[in-house]
Formats: sequence, C-alpha cells, structure tokens
Amino acid sequence: MTRLWNEPADFADEMIDGFVAANERYVRRVPGGVVRSTVSPAGQVAVVVGGGSGHYPAFGGLVGPGLAHGAAMGNLFASPSTQQVYSVAKAAEGGGGVFFSYGNYAGDVLNFNAAQERLRAEGIACETVTVTDDIVSATPDEKHKRRGIAGDLTVFRIAGAAAAAGADLAEVTRLARLANERTRSFGVAFTGCTLPGAEKPLFTVPEGRMAIGLGIHGEPGIDETGIPTADGLAELLVARLLGEVPDGVQVAGARVVPILNGLGSLKYEEMFVVYRRIAQLLTDAGLELVDPHVGEYCTSFDMAGTSLTLFWLDDELAALWDAPVDTPAYRRGSVAPQQRLVVADTAATVAEAIEPGDEASQSVARTVLAAVRTIVATVDEHVDELGRIDAIAGDGDHGIGMQRGSHAALAAATAAVDAGAGARTTLAHAADAWADKAGGTSGALWGVILNAVAAKLGDTGRPDPAAIAAGVAAGSRGVTDYGKAEVGDKTLVDALVPFSTTLTGAVDAGASLTDAWRTAADAATRAAALTADLLPRMGRARTHGQNSVGTPDPGAISLALIVTAVGETLAAETSLKENAHG
Repeated sequence: MTRLWNEPADFADEMIDGFVAANERYVRRVPGGVVRSTVSPAGQVAVVVGGGSGHYPAFGGLVGPGLAHGAAMGNLFASPSTQQVYSVAKAAEGGGGVFFSYGNYAGDVLNFNAAQERLRAEGIACETVTVTDDIVSATPDEKHKRRGIAGDLTVFRIAGAAAAAGADLAEVTRLARLANERTRSFGVAFTGCTLPGAEKPLFTVPEGRMAIGLGIHGEPGIDETGIPTADGLAELLVARLLGEVPDGVQVAGARVVPILNGLGSLKYEEMFVVYRRIAQLLTDAGLELVDPHVGEYCTSFDMAGTSLTLFWLDDELAALWDAPVDTPAYRRGSVAPQQRLVVADTAATVAEAIEPGDEASQSVARTVLAAVRTIVATVDEHVDELGRIDAIAGDGDHGIGMQRGSHAALAAATAAVDAGAGARTTLAHAADAWADKAGGTSGALWGVILNAVAAKLGDTGRPDPAAIAAGVAAGSRGVTDYGKAEVGDKTLVDALVPFSTTLTGAVDAGASLTDAWRTAADAATRAAALTADLLPRMGRARTHGQNSVGTPDPGAISLALIVTAVGETLAAETSLKENAHG
C-alpha cells in the first residue's frame, strides 16, 4: 500500500516538485512535466516522452543527455493533458522538430496527437512512435493495438541516441519504429497496486496466485495461475517471448538485450534469482546476451510483479544501444559534462483577461455554474462506485479522474462568473480546466463536449433550446471524431449519442429545454445500462473484454448520472426564474 501523502489529489504535483528538487542537475520544472536543465545542441531533434505518473523511473527519470529531452507527466495513471504535452514539447524543442514516444494507451494517443497537431499548425515538425511491446494485449496480426509497458525503455533509448548522434526527425522516427518492432514484453503480478488515499488496491490477486499478462495501470491480468518457483517463472517468461520472435530474426546466434523489470515492490534479490535462470535459458537457445538489465524501469506504483522484455538487436540498433546516457534514474557509459541552461523565471503568469458578457449571458453563466456545481456533487457522490466499475476490466481510476476534472472545472467557472464572464466564456474555461487537470481519455473527451456546448452559448443574449441541442450534437460528433469510438464499442459514446439524438428530436418537436433534457437523460441512462452486455472494443478494457461483460461502462454511466442531475438543476433554475418574473 501507499503510506505517505498529503492530499491525494496533490500527490503527483508534489512528487514532481520533489523529483526536480532532487535532480536539478538534470531537469527543470515546466508546466506539464520536466525538460532538461542542460543545454542541447541547436537543431537537435527533441525527444519528448510521457504518460501518467506512478511508473517511476518512467517518465521523468529518463530525461537527460543521450535519452529524452522532456517528459510530459500526467496525474497518477492518467495520461497528460493536451496542454501539458504541448507545454513540455514547446520547452524542449530546439529547432530540429519534436519526436514523441509513449505507451499505446487511448488517453495518451488522444492527448499527444492533439498536442502534435497544435505544434504542426505552428510550423513545428513532429513525428510519433507509440510503444506496443506487450504481447498479451493483442494478437500478432493486430500488434498495432498492443499497449506499451517496460519496452518503453528500448524505444526511448534508441530515439535519444539517434537524436544525440545528429539524426534528423525522419531518421529518429525510422530507428525508433525499428526498435519498437524488435521489442517484446510479457509480465506477471502477485498483488495489485494502491493509489495514495485509496483504501483498497485497484485489483487483487488471491493469496498464493499469480496474475498473468497484467497492465501497468492496475489492469488485472488476462489469466491466473499458482505462483511457480523462481525457475518456473523464468521458464514461463522466456517461453512466451521466444514463442513470438520479430520478423526476420533467427534465434540461434541472435543478439538480445534482456530486461527484467520490477513493477514496484518485488525485491531485487528475488529478480536476480529469476534472472539467473532466464540467462541460462536464453543462452541454451543460442542467443548472445547483450547488456542485461535487472531493476525497475517502468513500475506500477507498489505492485508486486515483474516483466521480461527482449530487445532483438541488429548492427544499427546495437551501435545506438552502446551510446552513453546520463539521466536521474538511468546511466550507461560516460557522458561529457553538460552546460547548465540559464532560463528566465517563468513562475509568474499573466491572468487571461475576461471580456464581460452582457446581462442576459451573465445570467446564463450563473446557470452554467450551477450545473457545474451539480456535476461536482454527482461525481463526488459516485466516485467510489465509478472506480469499482472501472477496476473490473480497466484501471480503476475513472472516478478519481472525473473528480479531478470536475473540481477544476468548478474552480475555473467560479472565477469566470466572478469576473463577469458570459455563458460561453464560463463554460469554455471550465472545459479547458477539466481537460487539463483530469488528463486521460475522459478528461480529453469531456473537454471536447463542454467546449462544443460553450461555442453555441455565446456571451451575449440567451441561447434557445435549439442552440443548446446543437452544441450537444457538436460535442457528440467531436467525441466520435476525436476518440474514434462508435456506438457499440462500450464507451461513453454509447450514452452520449442517444442523449444527443433524443435531445435534438425532442427540441425539434417543440418540447421545452427542461422536458427535452429529461427525456434525453432517460435515454442516456437506459443506454448506459445496456453497455453491461457489450464487449469493449476501445480503451484499456479492450484487453480484458470478457471480464467486463455484465458490468456497464464507467464512462457511459458517469455521463448518464451527470446529464440526469444537470437536468434537475436546469428545471430548478427555470422554476426560479419563472417565479422571479411571476
């Protein structure tokens, strides 16, 4: 369990602050994560990695000469937001473009891609290679859907070495893609992990049992078995990985980097016992072992478990693997002394000026604020249940992420209303704060939804029901365009699309906004319940699809709960206004 924290919601930020304070010779703090505190050559490709916190030394611990130039660091097990990724990339970029690499998770893909498009729109060249090393998370013919686990290290290191050698963006990308194609990983766990402030772990493994094929965000394994001996575990790990050798590789005589990775609380001594047998098995298979790694490279907070990664070298990759690296958590070879970067104090920020809305729009903004306050109360009431649902086949943090996002949205909306903002500005500020603080998939998608509605509200006058329905419809389209999920994929789309279509239909038929909203909320609630029968086809739950049958999707449930509660708030606000004018 996790024992030391102040406020759980502040844990990631305080952790990053402490990490930077302890490693100022390597890194400096920027909004959204860390970048090198040393000078990089002008025109060098900036390698930017990242993901949720809780995986140290990934990702901040791998920033330094020979490896990454920056790391976007999200909240615990939540992808960094688009703004965080953009901020880190802007700080790291030095004229050679930005190369992004991260584990292949839905939230990371959404937010890194959005930041990449923003940078490209500003004329900054960007490329991406997502890490897909986990062999249990998809079949070989769909390996592009696999998630990234400890194989992050091999891809990041090859990209960093290529950038340090002066390769251009296209070449860095080619080499990183080659490294990813030649990396395979497989993991097991003996216990789940517990987030700061949580009373229970995200998943549990029965006493004396071992989960096979776990994820690094608290996702349970795809199978379970008795705990073998150390030699038995070594034989399982090696057999699974030698059962899927990259294309074009002949095992006998091949060079391979073995990486035995601890997931958080497995002792190094235990891993050495396991590695002793791994080394024997790989040697007996005719492999040449190069630079073996035994240690913690990508953890899952306090999870007791381990994974084995095999990185199959060729001459090109072998030369890059030998390049020196010097980062807070990972060092190889000898790196020349680095010049410290002198930067201006960026602590002071200028508050964005808010243009006041007219009187009518300010009145609508107060209704928006009431609705956001209702969202917060609804999420707070159901946070534990949403986490429980998410833990069955996902990573258990949906409730926590929704809580972070909605509370940030409330603070932003309150500040906007206090400054005299109209409805559009109030909801837009709430949307951006939600997306930024929640991170992850749900944070990004709720930012899309709320910003789409905000655009239809305006900062003058009062929007009619058709405008609000149009905003919800735009949000629904934005989510499907942005997240690529469709009805039937077992995501919040399964509740959002029925809500939007029902709302539009009722408004078009002449219903009042209050009546139309309630009818649409009922449709969303029914649709969310029906997701229990679906197999997930998107997101982290996809790997554990059968586990989730019988349990509804947490994103769909939270959306249904929210729109139902907001409907009651709209009814109450309408009644108050009618009484005031009566």
